[in-house]
Amino acid sequence: MNNTLQTVFSLLGGIAVFIYGMNLMSDSLQKVAGDKMKKILSALTKNPLLGVVAGALTTAVLQSSSATTVMVIGFVSAGLMSLPQAISVMLGANIGTTMTAQLLAFKISDFIFLFIFTGFFISFISKADKTKNIGMTVFAFGLLFLGIETMGDAMAPLATSEVFADLIKRVSDIPVLGVIVGTVMTMIVQSSSATIAVLQNLSSQPAADGVSSIIGLTGAIPILLGDNIGTTITALLASVGQSKDARRTAAAHCIFNISGCMLFIWFIRPFAALVEHISAKGAEIEVISRQIANAHTMFNVIMTIIWIPLIWLMVKAVMFIIPDGSRIKKRPLTAETADF
Repeated sequence: MNNTLQTVFSLLGGIAVFIYGMNLMSDSLQKVAGDKMKKILSALTKNPLLGVVAGALTTAVLQSSSATTVMVIGFVSAGLMSLPQAISVMLGANIGTTMTAQLLAFKISDFIFLFIFTGFFISFISKADKTKNIGMTVFAFGLLFLGIETMGDAMAPLATSEVFADLIKRVSDIPVLGVIVGTVMTMIVQSSSATIAVLQNLSSQPAADGVSSIIGLTGAIPILLGDNIGTTITALLASVGQSKDARRTAAAHCIFNISGCMLFIWFIRPFAALVEHISAKGAEIEVISRQIANAHTMFNVIMTIIWIPLIWLMVKAVMFIIPDGSRIKKRPLTAETADF
């Protein structure tokens, strides 16, 4: 088979295994802890800070900001949660979803098949539904990292391609282009976790010196910002046909990520320097995956801190974008007003 086609198919296959593992893990975790998470959400949303904590905790446990988003939109549509409460949970969900990238930064290549076999064995021999779901969670966790490993193997030859290296250099030198690439990738794949995993793998490929990253942290951050914008499409799709407050919740998710991108794109180099300062030291290709995970977490934490006291402004903004609309009072039908 043509080497280029083999690389493309391996990359697509790795992405498919990763997304399947992510969705399977999320579904299994929801079956194990979904009802408890719903109770936590409903109990902790009275205060904005607690709402943020609830959103972060729920998303970190369920490993899916999409699951939290859909849950919140459902609560808002049912009148169980107000718009400000929903926005606070959405802020927390953006923090919670960064835990996936943090997990992926760990090097567990030697234990992937142990996780897969252990999870399969537990779910295969167990009779209890809860134990089966725990086994499927472990199995899916192994699949998730198998997808990561497959993507990494597929990307290894790209590091030696002059055409690809030139393309990456263009993206690195033009931040806006990186944002567009990240946004489009996530809108197509429908999973920011998957595209960030691809970014972590790509960045871990060595440049010509064998030590530096092929793209570097300053080149990866704009793509990361685009990934955050692209993931808002999930919330928008989930809000279609829902109440106005549900659509406003989805719009708030967009405002959060777009405003963050517009702010951070001016400070990419200082932000990258800060991330490098707080992250583990070592050869760039060894530590950049963790640096990207830390950048993702810091971006969402900083933007949440900025927006918490401005939730009232977020509410006004989404009310302006999706207004209530004026209601025209109907005049009673009389002989004078009737039109024959």
